Amino acid sequence: MGIINVTPDSFFPGSRIATEKDLLKKAEQMLDEGATFLDIGGYSSRPGARHIDEETEKQRVIPAVKLLAKHFPQACISVDTFRSDVARAALDAGAGMVNDISGGNLDKRMFDTVASFGVPYILMHMQGTPQTMQKNPRYDDPVVDINRFFARKIRRLQETGIRDIILDPGFGFGKTLQHNYRILSRLDQLTWHGYPVLVGMSRKSMLFRLLDGKPEEMLNATTVVNTIALMKGASILRVHDVKPAVEAVRIFMELKE
Repeated sequence: MGIINVTPDSFFPGSRIATEKDLLKKAEQMLDEGATFLDIGGYSSRPGARHIDEETEKQRVIPAVKLLAKHFPQACISVDTFRSDVARAALDAGAGMVNDISGGNLDKRMFDTVASFGVPYILMHMQGTPQTMQKNPRYDDPVVDINRFFARKIRRLQETGIRDIILDPGFGFGKTLQHNYRILSRLDQLTWHGYPVLVGMSRKSMLFRLLDGKPEEMLNATTVVNTIALMKGASILRVHDVKPAVEAVRIFMELKE
């Protein structure tokens, strides 16, 4: 899954898209390099990011979705939003999947909206909101707590009529550095629900804080943790850099043969 941010303040400058030309170029590159999904987001969810209103998010996301759907009709476009009205508008514009960082907690209409379109839903775990999530996050056991969250939400999704569910433990979303690595080391325990697991660790602070670097320097570290995640049962890698991720998948799949 290739990350495309139509935001001015995403934590990794290399993911920010400012013009239609840049958007089409980035999407074409990602698809050529083997991306299965393009994930479009217009709300920066980095820790402490500025909150924006719904109309601003729509103004960023919907034109981007329309443009990509027009030029790349074969692409599976995911909309990265926690707002049901933004999701609805994006699905009407040509998106085919919803990636909700809040797991339905920030908009109670999200599940019904997704169900009405019959599209896949990415259920992510987050403690708090993007503005509060890194203020002293606590767990009894992060993996056990996330599994409980997934079990509860999966039941609700199934009751709503949603069957195509993807699970995302939410690396960096209300987790300390230690929490993130405990989750990675036991990622296989999140596959017990029988749904695909997506991981999004690309260039995140769990890497550059540990290695004392910058997001721009974390490509190698991203490939390392993505490879570990594949070996622990991950099915989808959400990344800024598609080619290295595809290469990791190809090597991993060869080992499985």
